[in-house]
Amino acid sequence: MVAGPSIPPRESCVLGPLLERWAREKPEDSALIFEDGPQWTWAELLQRTRQVAAGLKAMGVNAGDHVLSWQPNNPEAILTWFALNYIGAVYIPMNTAYKGKLLQNLVQLSDAKLMVCHADLAARLNAIDPGLTLSDVVVTGGSCKLDQLATHDETCLFGPCDANQALDLEERGDPWDTMYVIFTSGTTGPSKAVLSSYVQTYACGAEAFDFLCESDRILVNLPLFHVGGTVLVAIGATIGCSCVIVDGFSTDRFWPVIRHFEITTTCLLGAMTPFLLKQPPAPDDKDHPLRHVVTVPWNEDAAALARRFGLEMRTSYNMTETCTPLMSGPNPDALGTCGKPRPGIEVRVVDEHDKIVPPGDVGELIIRTDRPWSLNSGYYKNPEATAHAWRNGWFHTGDAFRYDEDNNFYFVDRIKDAIRRRGENISSFEVESEVSAYPRVLDVAAIPVPSQFSEDEVMIIVSPAPGQSIDPEELFWFLEERMAHFMLPSYIRVVKDLPKTPTQKIRKDLLRDDGVTADTWSRDEHGIRVRRTVQGRKS
Repeated sequence: MVAGPSIPPRESCVLGPLLERWAREKPEDSALIFEDGPQWTWAELLQRTRQVAAGLKAMGVNAGDHVLSWQPNNPEAILTWFALNYIGAVYIPMNTAYKGKLLQNLVQLSDAKLMVCHADLAARLNAIDPGLTLSDVVVTGGSCKLDQLATHDETCLFGPCDANQALDLEERGDPWDTMYVIFTSGTTGPSKAVLSSYVQTYACGAEAFDFLCESDRILVNLPLFHVGGTVLVAIGATIGCSCVIVDGFSTDRFWPVIRHFEITTTCLLGAMTPFLLKQPPAPDDKDHPLRHVVTVPWNEDAAALARRFGLEMRTSYNMTETCTPLMSGPNPDALGTCGKPRPGIEVRVVDEHDKIVPPGDVGELIIRTDRPWSLNSGYYKNPEATAHAWRNGWFHTGDAFRYDEDNNFYFVDRIKDAIRRRGENISSFEVESEVSAYPRVLDVAAIPVPSQFSEDEVMIIVSPAPGQSIDPEELFWFLEERMAHFMLPSYIRVVKDLPKTPTQKIRKDLLRDDGVTADTWSRDEHGIRVRRTVQGRKS
């Protein structure tokens, strides 16, 4: 029998032992830096984590308990997370945009008795039914009166630090235990609560980002309730490098922050890359410490950014449920790739019966790993969704992919976002890539709308770049030169801003609900007829 990858020891992946390790081995080295806040060494970080952990224990939190954290990227959010894991409890961050019914459903789903909540968000709790479990809220960053819940001042957790704080711990967590629960974005259906172990976080972060080392410094500009933000901080804790945490991505502040804090690595998602590329060129474009960037997607803009700023850029594929199964090498030649499978991870592209499709064909990406616990541990309180995703011993991503003879994998679309028009399957992702090439477009979403004939018509919704305007007919003729006839939009809508989640994912569900609105441009109404292209000629 050939042995597979072993489960990493607690000291390599469980957060509490990791903090103690770095505080012991390099106590005065920088651990966490907040852009407008404190800077902590590993010794200080461990001390403050123990303080908050003792406060949580005093409030009745024990190993295995679920606790909600509803906070922006601030020191209290990090300490809440680290202290919960330090005592073996489960950290559950929540999107700061939640409100109303969605907020209520996820609070009740969590089974948490305690929430640590920022004062700017707390009032929203008065408008929901918290359910039978949630009873207490620690309010940070101010005060707020809650009608149905017991409130506690932040000093019960984040008061003056006692270096001699006693903390009696019976359990500390094992590698296969749940580290945190992160809710999916819910752009294609109800949010699900993903159970993530310490091993999954280790595989997703430090193992996948094996080109980083202790001397690196990571910029975290994604929210901590997003797996991208969480994993970057976890990488720092796992390999012992420092992280700089900011409250979000800013085009204007990006390079000043990189230079001021001597950042060596970060991630760029979606519109971040074109935003940076559209800044005016400067003589010092390559004068910076940034070396490694992981970006999604890998397209012409990303390649141009790498050349202009002298960056070593990689691309990858990941989702909350997985462990960065695909990763490219530096500056790959194949535009559009998500990379290749990492060692110890097996991926397939399959049809609806889980049969492997040949190279070039489109199917669903499914994944399994050699190491136990490297993928999600299921969806909390949702056995039906867990069984459906994990059928036949593989995790089914719900994403349409294709691959080539060189084992490069290419994202095509979310299967639920795919458009079918008169017998042709259309990738909304590929439509959006072509529309993004139009210089006046800032953001774009392609969606299906019902056709009067059958199946779908293609509709695109665009927002203009700052200081620009978009004429739908001009945009259409720009696309006509670049796209297959069946992919060309029947409808174009121009809006000031596209609806997004705080992680910058476009809310296509809301756009689909709107459909064809009164301000939508229609090519039929303008008398435009598209001729079918066959073997290089139009008919």
